[in-house]
Amino acid sequence: MTRSRPQWQVTAALTLLSFAGAGNGLAQSVQSTSAPRAAPGAPVVLLPVALYNAQANLQEVSDSANADLSTEVLTGKLRELLGEQLLSGGRIDSVAHSSEARALTGNQPCNVIVACARKVAQLVQAPWVVMGKVSKTSNLIWLFTGQLIHAPTGEIILDDSTELKGEPQAMIRAGSRIFAERVARTIRAGGLANNFPNP
Repeated sequence: MTRSRPQWQVTAALTLLSFAGAGNGLAQSVQSTSAPRAAPGAPVVLLPVALYNAQANLQEVSDSANADLSTEVLTGKLRELLGEQLLSGGRIDSVAHSSEARALTGNQPCNVIVACARKVAQLVQAPWVVMGKVSKTSNLIWLFTGQLIHAPTGEIILDDSTELKGEPQAMIRAGSRIFAERVARTIRAGGLANNFPNP
């Protein structure tokens, strides 16, 4: 039996995972506090979504297109919700490839290293940075993970993981959009997360 469209409402399981930065004093676990961390209109940096397919049962050249798609959806939705607060694209890519930022990566891309992401935010004077990753298990099972990080302290405000089952592009669009909405709500609330996917 075939389905004309994946039912992501049923098959995409949104699970909030607590992240502990073992051995890394810069990254702290998700915490709850009532004090705003930044003004609601403060700028936010978005780094390109990373691809992880090293553990997939089949690696394909086209896998990278799904990371690009996630970046596109996150950028579009955050731009719609946050407007000029969102800092992304060429300017951020240039800062992320600067010698000052790359000195922290051990020759890894900046978008997979929290310390580098924080440095980029610091260099452009933004209190927030968003990181994301799409991970491939198989052609029908992907995982989207996303973090909203308070750059001055390294506190991870949101650390979401969404299992995506079904047609990959539709699932990645859905998971990325849901995360973008949570990020925007949290930033508008000064960094206070409600820990639920919907208002």
